Amino acid sequence: MARSVAGPDMMWRRLFRRFDDRNSTLQTRLQDMLVQALAEGFIAPGAPLPSSRGLALALGISRMTVTLVLQNMCDKGLIQARARSGYFADPAPASVALGAVAQRNASADAGGWDARIKQRPSGQRNIRKPLDWQQQPYPFIYGQWDVGLFPFRDWRSCVLESLQAQAVRRWAVDHMDRDEESLVTQIHGRLLPARGIWVDRDEILVTNGAQHASYLLASVLMDSGTRIGMEDPGYPDARNVFALHGAQLLPMPVDADGLLPGPALAQCDYVYLTPSHQCPTTVTMSLERRMAVLEQARAHDIVLLEDDHESELNFAGRPTPALKSLDTDGRVLYLGSLSKTLAHGLRLGYLVAPAPLVCELRAMRRLMTRHVSTNNQQAAASFIAHGFHEAYVRRLNAAYKERARVLVAALAQHTPTLQPMPTLGGSALWVQGPPGLDSARLAARLLERGVVIEPGAVFYADAPQGCKHMRIGYSSIAADRIDAGVRLIAAELLEMGHGRA
Repeated sequence: MARSVAGPDMMWRRLFRRFDDRNSTLQTRLQDMLVQALAEGFIAPGAPLPSSRGLALALGISRMTVTLVLQNMCDKGLIQARARSGYFADPAPASVALGAVAQRNASADAGGWDARIKQRPSGQRNIRKPLDWQQQPYPFIYGQWDVGLFPFRDWRSCVLESLQAQAVRRWAVDHMDRDEESLVTQIHGRLLPARGIWVDRDEILVTNGAQHASYLLASVLMDSGTRIGMEDPGYPDARNVFALHGAQLLPMPVDADGLLPGPALAQCDYVYLTPSHQCPTTVTMSLERRMAVLEQARAHDIVLLEDDHESELNFAGRPTPALKSLDTDGRVLYLGSLSKTLAHGLRLGYLVAPAPLVCELRAMRRLMTRHVSTNNQQAAASFIAHGFHEAYVRRLNAAYKERARVLVAALAQHTPTLQPMPTLGGSALWVQGPPGLDSARLAARLLERGVVIEPGAVFYADAPQGCKHMRIGYSSIAADRIDAGVRLIAAELLEMGHGRA
């Protein structure tokens, strides 16, 4: 969440000192500071900048200097001027320009950090969301928390249970390399059996979400000689995690039944896949395809990393069995998450793997985070044990099914040039646009209208392949706002020459 522009003057004085360079003019220092404030989120997209008078007083410089800098930034398109209202951050900031200034500042740093940094994860392609997406009227954002659906009373009662003296004595101590036993019990006895998975307790590790599980696996299992198959399109964060550990990434095609097995699969040591609702296309891998992938994995001694992505969000009745439930020789490692259904901010997930591997992963986790927050584990365990989680998932499925229906109907009526992929669940639609569409440009223009969608290029190994694709979510927007939001998408497409009148 972006920090407020209306913060104390001390914040601006301290920020200004970061640009204390005698070789730069006062105007250059001030402009670099303001651009950095935009890039780092001190000033959120669309938010007002400090007044020239207020900023001049805070920094002890001439108001004329501030005015000249603000006008110069406006002329360059970095900020916007509004009559009788002052200057405002661009709702869709020019990230390239901001990034260039940030890089210039980093390179000029007296500490020589440019030479010291050995890895640059900031340079990877990542999913990005506007900081203020919750304030936008039409947030077609994937998989995010909907405050209107969350059972606050039930969650609050579970948190209060975790604050009872006996519970606090249990979770407040240093767990070092252990997990909260109550949550392991619920994962072992409730969540995993619901997916057809029965394992021993020492084959379960609690993580800070499924992404943490991916990082742990990469840290223990992968190096520069590792070949890992990735769905293409696929989950960018997993792709980036494995690349950061030096693994060779092999793009694997996806069709209407999920990951497509073939000769490329035989070249892999590991394959990361999302069979429940493929990320980002949302397709569910058929039972026949699951058996084919497992058979090929056995034939070529491949280990499968199953991210059971949004498996609970299922509209078609009984869900397809987890790939892990069909595994007879221990070659499927299973990644589960509570973040998608409860709240992303809780960062709770779990990993199922053979006990010797879990032992090493637990030791690695200790070096990284010691252990997962145990008070959250305790509250989540109570939430599951009391049946609140199951009831909440049923409520989510009913709401999401209706929102998906409304969204599909609205797209068919207002945007015939957009083709959504059929889905059996999840929290978003994967949509293909007409030839020549730049979904990133469309997303930037829509943001100015208060509509948030996600461009598709980031999901592809070869980014241009995804330019005409986009992800349109329905987990964070009420059903009665969907049609109006889609009408705005249709209007923008028409203005860009990709719609139909």
